[in-house]
Amino acid sequence: MVLVVSAFSCRRQVVDKPIPLPPLNIKLQLVASGLQAPLAVAFPGNGEMLAVEQTGIIKVFKNGKANAVPFLNITSKMVKLTKDYDERGLLGLALSPNFKTNHKFYVYYSAPPTGNFDNTGTLAEFKTSANGEVADSNSERILLTVQHPESNHNGGCLQFGPDGYLYISEGDGGGAGDKHNGTIGNGQNMNTFLGKLLRIDVNKGNTYTVPKDNPFVGRLNTKPEIWAYGLRNTWRYSFDKATGQLFAGDVGQDTYEEVDIINKGGNYGWHITEATHCFSPATGCSFKGITMPIAEYSHHEGASITGGYVYNGKALTGFTGKYIFADWTGPMFYLQKSGDTWKRGKLVITGTHPGDLKITSFGEDPSGELYVVTNEDTGPGNVKGAVYRIVKD
Repeated sequence: MVLVVSAFSCRRQVVDKPIPLPPLNIKLQLVASGLQAPLAVAFPGNGEMLAVEQTGIIKVFKNGKANAVPFLNITSKMVKLTKDYDERGLLGLALSPNFKTNHKFYVYYSAPPTGNFDNTGTLAEFKTSANGEVADSNSERILLTVQHPESNHNGGCLQFGPDGYLYISEGDGGGAGDKHNGTIGNGQNMNTFLGKLLRIDVNKGNTYTVPKDNPFVGRLNTKPEIWAYGLRNTWRYSFDKATGQLFAGDVGQDTYEEVDIINKGGNYGWHITEATHCFSPATGCSFKGITMPIAEYSHHEGASITGGYVYNGKALTGFTGKYIFADWTGPMFYLQKSGDTWKRGKLVITGTHPGDLKITSFGEDPSGELYVVTNEDTGPGNVKGAVYRIVKD
């Protein structure tokens, strides 16, 4: 997840680049409140919204009101969370592209560990009941488990791509500097799921199959599920509906946050690099074979990136094609392509809204309108979480 703010490094001097694009104004329209540490939303296309609570419950909202019966409750399957702060929990939700007919959906949650680990990252499939109003709790089919050595950097974002395959983010396993597996860490270790973006076919096999065109199929000592690697903790990624490009926010360590366009087989540098800067070693690292981010910002502007979406709706005039994202601490930004580069600007929230919001995620409805998922606190112990629609100023 995104919430730990690492200590600042004294090894590198931070020089902020000026933001070249003018600020744009937006408003936030409340659509759901009273949520306990919400981390994701999904839209079945029937006018309802599913809201994921970190504590293990998915609620159904319609016209701003929650159904009395939760859509899903898996609290009994998860590790016990720490009230004030925790990066584990129910972390991701994706509806099947054929949800209206097959009634399947997928979640990622932190289950109790096996052996000397902190938790088991678990990807599971569920189906809804016959009437589609709630999940069938007995329908769980566990597809993939990953043992996490520490409680942080769990990833857990789920998205179906335009190719129909399911993409899963895995953090590097926690701990400062990815100090795992000797000198290369998990990010560069191709024989672990940690520090990777995975791609699987959930419609074939007893659990899943690996698509034949995954970039590392057949390579020795390499997990064939890997789509891209060198990622620290991809906290929210999405596909642009117009172009099919995959945009990701990857949380930094000491100094920089980054936005990446994830390409097939790409190496995004961690822990050799942090954004466009050397990390290990601190100077003189090799950038050969590493794909640079399209944007970065320093911890003078935030602490932990929350990836968003490219806007493809109709309500926000002039926003089409802009990538909307935020920092967990509250600042919101946009990226706009200019030639071969992406330039960054700030989003200014006008009107009435609570201050000091922690932005934990974004959502996109079937019409392309965007939503901001927020928590007023740092942990799963409060019920002041909310979801807002981004509307015209």
